Amino acid sequence: VDQSGKMSVPVAYQGNTSAAVADWLNKGDNAWQLTASTLVGLMSVPGMVVLYGGVVKKKWAVNSAFMALYAFAAVWICWVVWAYNMSFGEELLPFWGKAGPALDQAFLVGRASLPATAHYRADGTLETAMVEPYFPMATVVYFQCVFAAITLILVAGSLLGRMSFLAWMLFVPLWLTFSYTVGAFSVWGGGFLFHWGVIDYCGGYVIHIPAGVAGFTAAYWVGPRTKKDRESFPPNNILFALTGAGLLWMGWAGFNGGGPYAANVDSSMAILNTNICTAASLIVWTCLDAVFFKKPSVVGAVQAVITGLVCITPGAGVVQGWAALVMGVLAGSVPWYTMMVLHKRSKLLQRVDDTLGVIHTHGVAGLLGGVLTGLFAEPNLCNLFLPVTNSRGAFYGGNGGAQLGKQIAGALFVIGWNVVVTSIICVVIRLVVPLRMSEEKLAIGDDAVHGEEAYALWGDGEHYDDTKHGAAVVPYSLRSKIDDSTLY
Repeated sequence: VDQSGKMSVPVAYQGNTSAAVADWLNKGDNAWQLTASTLVGLMSVPGMVVLYGGVVKKKWAVNSAFMALYAFAAVWICWVVWAYNMSFGEELLPFWGKAGPALDQAFLVGRASLPATAHYRADGTLETAMVEPYFPMATVVYFQCVFAAITLILVAGSLLGRMSFLAWMLFVPLWLTFSYTVGAFSVWGGGFLFHWGVIDYCGGYVIHIPAGVAGFTAAYWVGPRTKKDRESFPPNNILFALTGAGLLWMGWAGFNGGGPYAANVDSSMAILNTNICTAASLIVWTCLDAVFFKKPSVVGAVQAVITGLVCITPGAGVVQGWAALVMGVLAGSVPWYTMMVLHKRSKLLQRVDDTLGVIHTHGVAGLLGGVLTGLFAEPNLCNLFLPVTNSRGAFYGGNGGAQLGKQIAGALFVIGWNVVVTSIICVVIRLVVPLRMSEEKLAIGDDAVHGEEAYALWGDGEHYDDTKHGAAVVPYSLRSKIDDSTLY
């Protein structure tokens, strides 16, 4: 209050303090959204790069990490040239936006808006205004780009250890264009699932179910790893895998916390629920490993972190804390069962070589989270976030049963689209280049594919070359026990 008794606003919080600060700009929201975007980006680079590089067999460490890094870069270019507007621009079809660049200064510095998200009642009156955050369009383009990028990286997890890198270079832009953009527009950008009221708080239906289904489908078309690799595929660096998992867990604060496009109470609720669910999932999975296999597995704990994060994502900001705990228990047990028990009994699952089990950690966990959101979505929290007013989960009665049906139907659309489109993309690529590496490259790994190695060591799957690796040095005490064939 100034000397005259009138309220005064500090200059730093007034609009038009400079040409770069518009009246509509909320500095706090913009700062948080940029931070959230960067956290999600760090989940991919270095998070998934390190995770993939450490969790695979040594001879595939470089190739696996590079597949993730390439996807991140390729999505960026596709996103700003045409894919952003296909996902969040003007409507072309009920499930697809109009392609167009997101590169013009006038477009990027203006106030953000998602033009197809204005929601109308059956009588034509406006129910919910279009999404129009208090920050520039450039921030939304950034935030949604890192979501798209990590989706392709997740798909790669099913294909590690045998997909031709050239085929992967073609797969990334094609799948982004014809699969990811459809899911993003349909569920988030103002498409038919958005207006129907399917709840996907931050990516269960846009990111995780598509990644699991597309990865599994692509793995079918690419074919399996070598018999030797399928039988023995030990992680080359579990500590790297843990580091990547840690970056995922902490980065998910931006993943789910950025969902409301604001630094608000719903963002706080989403972050808290994310941690509750993930912690519960890890504890349950570890207990199941200890009880049934007599050894708590660190790699299993990494899988549990992922399933917990994925399961809570569709409902992070619309369920209560106790529901997040229940979802965590189920996230640590249902995917554990499908991966550790059902997978070994199913001929279909055995036939398709899904390298890292993405169908379980993302497909099953994402579907589970979507269905549980249909059960536990709390009415008051729904009204803070969703375009369709009076939405609620089946647990809260009323129209909640219909919401559960919408969640299941939405998942079926996403699954069906990804099976068909991913198959078409793989068949088309196969007409141009082989999907799978040659047997010679498969036998050797990184050294044959990239001419580079993760470690300054020689061994499994690699031709020993003394001009490159140096002469083998064996302690004198062991020389009598090792013949020349052991060394070379």
